[in-house]
Amino acid sequence: MRVLAFEDTYDLTAMLDAAGCNLSGVELVQRWNSNDPLKHIMEFKPDVVMLDFFMPPYSGLEVLQMLNMATHNKQLSRPNLIIGISSEAEANKALAKEGADACIIKFDIHTLDLWKTKI
Repeated sequence: MRVLAFEDTYDLTAMLDAAGCNLSGVELVQRWNSNDPLKHIMEFKPDVVMLDFFMPPYSGLEVLQMLNMATHNKQLSRPNLIIGISSEAEANKALAKEGADACIIKFDIHTLDLWKTKI
């Protein structure tokens, strides 16, 4: 499973390791800013995209809007799963309203079934 995470503050691999998640079979790439998000998505071809809401230069909401537009225009294929990972519930609600498949407070990402199943 290929996971592309846009998160600028916390090392998600370290968080998942500390929580005891088994990441074997998971290729997790983290981008520490949202520069050229569609380029990264097109090149990596992730199964899962994780979006922090508050991230420079584009918010997770803006990245999701760009992704939705590019998918609509057939510029790229939509990943199987898009997950909002903001630390604020209201930001996650905005991501869900824009089409995120799931949203979770980032400090709880270790509880996602994602780490237990293959996509």
